[in-house]
Amino acid sequence: MAFPAKYPQLNETELTDEARSVLIRVIRVAFPHDNFPDGPYERTADTILKEAENSTWFRVALTQGLLTLSHLAGGDFRDLNEEDATKVLRRIESTEFFGFIRRTTVLNLYDNKDVWEVLGYEGPSFDKGGYINRGFDDLDWLPKARVELYDGPKKFVELAGNVPLAAHRGAETGAGTAVPAPAGQAERDTSNQPGKRAAEMAEVKK
Repeated sequence: MAFPAKYPQLNETELTDEARSVLIRVIRVAFPHDNFPDGPYERTADTILKEAENSTWFRVALTQGLLTLSHLAGGDFRDLNEEDATKVLRRIESTEFFGFIRRTTVLNLYDNKDVWEVLGYEGPSFDKGGYINRGFDDLDWLPKARVELYDGPKKFVELAGNVPLAAHRGAETGAGTAVPAPAGQAERDTSNQPGKRAAEMAEVKK
């Protein structure tokens, strides 16, 4: 990319109609919408040029970027097809030039009534009295929701009926009844009350 210190004439450059045309092409490639008219793209380019006129830094960054764009394109960027033009923009996507274009375009291209009409957006509702009485749920531009009713058995099937109950559920096994330990395994004392083991330990301490 060219630098102002090496090319001081960049500080006094004026962006021409050709620069505007290249800028429009850059915006179209970076934000492709086949059904968008030319107007929103042209107005966005004019907004970028106006910002550049009010700031020497922006003007230099824009001019540098356009020079670099022509160099990477091997000629006129406008002559490239969509695929090749996109490849060129990807090579400069991290530059201040492209960042300036991207930020300004995001804020201005879609803030346009022509674009709203294409996208099916009605615009702000405040000046129309809001959406409450204007069919706020008229989403005819969305596919209809798929609502499927449950068509399975009305009675749930018990998958496992022979699972042993826990010891604390004594309602069926008898309150306080412990589940016997498996054969060959010593019974564990899970009680927090003094029992046989506690008594044995007390005898040892004596």
